[in-house]
Amino acid sequence: MSSISAFLTPDHQHCDTFFAAAETAAGQGDWRTATEAWTRFHDALRHHFAMEEEVLFPAFEARTGMTQGPTQMMRMEHRQMSDLLNQLADAVVRQDSDAFLGDCETLLIIMQQHNMKEEQMLYLMADQVLAGEADSLVGRMRAISE
Repeated sequence: MSSISAFLTPDHQHCDTFFAAAETAAGQGDWRTATEAWTRFHDALRHHFAMEEEVLFPAFEARTGMTQGPTQMMRMEHRQMSDLLNQLADAVVRQDSDAFLGDCETLLIIMQQHNMKEEQMLYLMADQVLAGEADSLVGRMRAISE
């Protein structure tokens, strides 16, 4: 039997690995490596958002009736991070280390806070209220193409 938290928490770490690689490479001026890592990070994070927004959040909201609670906050933070992703993508194209590293610092703080809320609150709540559906939901999240 799967759990939502056991599936999604490691995906945060998966995204973080690519983020760190992009940030390190950009800091060293290695834009080829930074661009590759950035692309992988961007794709992994967008995939993570899709798994949550297309599968987890609707299931959680349907089961709990809470549409103005934690999922609304998580969607808002996803939009905030998406705006930063757009800025970072522009900095990568321009190979602007200062802009890229500055926006990385902001994104890192937001991601850390966001992931902590998901891992310590939302995923645990989802594990409880969606326990009987966890295998199906994890399967549906896995099926979302990267």
